[in-house]
Amino acid sequence: MYETFDQIADDIAGRLEEAANSRHSPMHTPVVATRDADARVMVLRAYDRATRTLRFHTDARSLKCDVIGEGAPVGVLLYDQAAKIQLRCRGTGRIERDGPIADAAWEASTTFARRCYLGDGPGTEVEQPSSGLPEWVEGRQPTEEEVAPAREHFAVLLVELAVVDWFFLSNDGHRRAVIDMVTRVGRWITP
Repeated sequence: MYETFDQIADDIAGRLEEAANSRHSPMHTPVVATRDADARVMVLRAYDRATRTLRFHTDARSLKCDVIGEGAPVGVLLYDQAAKIQLRCRGTGRIERDGPIADAAWEASTTFARRCYLGDGPGTEVEQPSSGLPEWVEGRQPTEEEVAPAREHFAVLLVELAVVDWFFLSNDGHRRAVIDMVTRVGRWITP
């Protein structure tokens, strides 16, 4: 089934597109790791095959935005248990707070999703369990006007993929390949 590097590169791109477009995809919520050895689960919002770029939404006040800034190494781990395929992606991340990509991502989001950026910044210490959201917005969908102030806290994390380590688990024998996403050149390695 997976005999050539082109097949594997196409499989990777197809899985990333599906993960971004379907919240039911097992790869929709990958683990994203930054150079400070911090890792977190994030929702994959888009994958651009032409530029090999993953897009995530994030709070501009989060620590990862400072760590990544305008360019830093980022790892993204995705796993499809049913297909038995793991993707270990490595690339360069950058945070965009303003500009056409961030603006379009904000506009495409629902007001319910935008309300997440109304609250306290991620990691704020609180006295009791809390979503961090203002009480007036808890449990309801706010209006466009009500979420407008949250735009200053919204950002996108873009990860331009350089290399993907593709791992297929099989009773017939596992297969593993490393694909350079720029050149589509690959090499087989032992699992």
